[in-house]
Amino acid sequence: MQERTRVRLDVSYDGTDFSGWAVQPDRRTVAGVLVQAFDLVLGSDAATGLTVAGRTDAGVHATGQVCHVDLLTEVWRRHEGTLLRRLARLLPGDVRVRAVTWAPGDFDARFSATFRRYEYRVTDAPWGAEPLRRHDTLAWSSRLDQDALNAAADGLVGEHDFAAYCRRKENATTLREVTRLDWRRSADGVLVATVQADAFCQAMVRSLVGAMLVVGDGRRPAGWPAGLLARRERANEVNVAPAHGLTLVAVGYPDDPAGYADRATRTRRLRVPPDA
Repeated sequence: MQERTRVRLDVSYDGTDFSGWAVQPDRRTVAGVLVQAFDLVLGSDAATGLTVAGRTDAGVHATGQVCHVDLLTEVWRRHEGTLLRRLARLLPGDVRVRAVTWAPGDFDARFSATFRRYEYRVTDAPWGAEPLRRHDTLAWSSRLDQDALNAAADGLVGEHDFAAYCRRKENATTLREVTRLDWRRSADGVLVATVQADAFCQAMVRSLVGAMLVVGDGRRPAGWPAGLLARRERANEVNVAPAHGLTLVAVGYPDDPAGYADRATRTRRLRVPPDA
């Protein structure tokens, strides 16, 4: 077997024209575009095992996505200094690899991660979203109360079973620890929600945002989103906020690389069904 080297990729993309992250037959996806680019630059099968920190849905963006890939060591040594620019010339304009760096073999972009941080942008300006930000900002038709949004957010912070906010998968846990959830108004008047957790289940962030927005516009009381945490199944009355307002902005890892393997082991125990 030929020796391989693990490489970390820091990636940004505009999710507007992608059908999500994962490779899908006959659909344009971020992973599909990256795999194609590596095959063209380095040759077929020179790069294998593309693994991502967070599999974003169709239409969701990223400025801080992280993934890893295993390259043939001889290929990595030959192209290490030029790979970033070669990918930049080949990749389409809506996806960028911003860094290509060596990583220890026990680094796992998914399981070694300690947190994922997302931002969701909403404008309540009566004229809607600015044209240059229309692809990453949701236009809300009613005025939103920032204090009410933050009051709703407070009850969702901490470790909870978020079954009411998740699309359940068989044998998968919906227990998550949200370490940050707050709203701010940026300089341009747009409301930005920052949501950080150890991990998220499918549709969780956009469901949380959807529940808080109806508090922000006065249709629900501040305690309503937290009250749904008592549910053990999906709350159908919660609207999932549109994908285009959501951006993955950061993924965290242990400060000491020696902690990558331990973190990955502990995460697998929590997230992966016994028969997976």
